[in-house]
Amino acid sequence: MSESVLTHDLAPVHVGSEKAKPDLARAELAAGDFLRALGVSLDSPHLAATPQRMARAWAELLAPREFDLTTFPNDEGYDEMVIVRDIPVRSICEHHLLPFRGRASIGYLPGERIVGLSKLARIMEHFACRPQTQERLTKQVAQWLQDHLNPHGVGVIIEAEHSCMTLRGARATGSSTLTSTLLGQLREDPRSRQEFLTLADLSRA
Repeated sequence: MSESVLTHDLAPVHVGSEKAKPDLARAELAAGDFLRALGVSLDSPHLAATPQRMARAWAELLAPREFDLTTFPNDEGYDEMVIVRDIPVRSICEHHLLPFRGRASIGYLPGERIVGLSKLARIMEHFACRPQTQERLTKQVAQWLQDHLNPHGVGVIIEAEHSCMTLRGARATGSSTLTSTLLGQLREDPRSRQEFLTLADLSRA
């Protein structure tokens, strides 16, 4: 963990992808082979460039934007909940490589530092832009914030619709999956836990 997050040094922590640069030419060839293996003819002018578009689209889906984690001293000693709701979530199910989409609430109880609010959405994107399970995604975001911000508590709730079970298989159209991870005081203190779950409620009108 970077010392700059926990001291008065305001230098931000850079967060970037550790993946190798995608080989778009190879991906395009693979996409064409994949479609032809499924019996899809690419002879139509409408489909001729589809493998290239597929390669670029998947490269974009799997490439999180880099950002700097900006934090500030909690000079006012703010000790109540900070929650950002309705954060868009889009990721790829690692079992079928089909998208799942939804929204999240991320909250924390500040310690010595507070974080720029947009960074809560950014860290969700960072972990979502890869083959994932919703359960792991929820836990990764919460644990990363706990490790890098050192708050008194962190809570993450995600509600998402998985196309792997709405477009195929069970074809359970309209179903959604809800996951949560609570750490620190939000897990250990019943009153703090209930406050977070109430304020972060994704089912409100």
